[in-house]
Amino acid sequence: MAVQQELWGPETSKAVDNFPVSGERVPVPVVRWLGRVKAEAARVNAELGLLDADVAERIAQAGDEVARGEHDDQFPIDVFQTGSGTSTNTNANEVIANLAGDGVHPNDHVNLGQSSNDVFPSAVHLAAVAEVREQLLPATERLADALSAKGSAFADIVKAGRTHMMDAVPVTLGQEFAGYAAQISLGRDRISDALGRAEQIPLGGTATGTGLNTHAEFAARVRERLGAGQAPLDRFEAQGSRDGLVELHGALKVVAVSLTKIANDLVLMGSGPRTGLGELMLPELQKGSSIMPGKVNPVIPEVTLQVAAQVIGNDTAITVAGTQGNFELNVRVPMIARNVFESIRILTSTCRLLADKCVSGIEANEEALRRYAESTPAIATALNPHIGYDRGTEIVKEAMASQRTIREVAIEKGVDEKTLDEALDLRAMARGSGT
Repeated sequence: MAVQQELWGPETSKAVDNFPVSGERVPVPVVRWLGRVKAEAARVNAELGLLDADVAERIAQAGDEVARGEHDDQFPIDVFQTGSGTSTNTNANEVIANLAGDGVHPNDHVNLGQSSNDVFPSAVHLAAVAEVREQLLPATERLADALSAKGSAFADIVKAGRTHMMDAVPVTLGQEFAGYAAQISLGRDRISDALGRAEQIPLGGTATGTGLNTHAEFAARVRERLGAGQAPLDRFEAQGSRDGLVELHGALKVVAVSLTKIANDLVLMGSGPRTGLGELMLPELQKGSSIMPGKVNPVIPEVTLQVAAQVIGNDTAITVAGTQGNFELNVRVPMIARNVFESIRILTSTCRLLADKCVSGIEANEEALRRYAESTPAIATALNPHIGYDRGTEIVKEAMASQRTIREVAIEKGVDEKTLDEALDLRAMARGSGT
């Protein structure tokens, strides 16, 4: 990113020199929310008579510009920096002070009533909640809807059930897809439930949570002007821990786990076309091999599985970082922010891709599904009420040994056809007794 004119000051330059770590900058949503917080803080300080009205308005306008993304290139510091985010808070103070013009001091005016220790984590929380609400939740809903639509379309298609990767009693393909849809819907609910606690921000706590050097009404007024954030249950909890973000990302991890199960099932059911299960036909998006003509791979489920693994890895790092709230401050906030926003971004994209480029185009291989359902020895389970478990086991073993169907062997063993017709109705088996 080319910088036409440096608006930052000497402390930002020192931080750039001190932290040449990853080449990744602090997530843009955090920077923009810092701008919003600084803008509204200036307006509130003017209302409280703590800041000259003209200075406050110039600071507020500069903060608004940062919030709109007009100065993203002015935040060059690596995300792996001082653990409180002090460097980026200072960066914001310097940029806004320079934009505001003569007589504006980055600490005395822009940072008035604030500390890096309360402002930076507040911006992280507010940005994370906003990104989840505006991006991730709609994407998960889109995926749940796509899966649910396939559940309805496949409602009457019977297939062999599988447990322990072995044959089990029949289900319908629609039941499986409805289960997938429910996984994503429940994941969405888990994320939504965590947002209220993630919205509790430490703003107003300044350095250690006591609120030293800030007006008693400052934090509440800034939150009101922002239209975002909640007062913490306890200011020292909010300052000393990042549990709200740990919990929120934990909910993202659950979605990653759900996506792993769903994507693996799609890959297995779509495997083949001749030597796999071949129960589903996934959309063919691109050539699957540079050497094997005609090969097509399940590329979107594979992307999904990689993204899910990354999110689970991010969660491990966030969990460790969340334990580092020593005394009055957690000092792993920039890394937590980096991982949270990466997970939000890649989960959002993946849910959309999986919905639009895979699930919506899936077709059922009804012939293969029916053949497997009819041939699985597990259907003998439905005979248990009629002939007992032991006799059923005898029929299954004979059918497997002789490569014959359950029906053929059952007739040979004296089970009448009326009983077989009633018991071996695959759709009735799939419906079970619960619906």
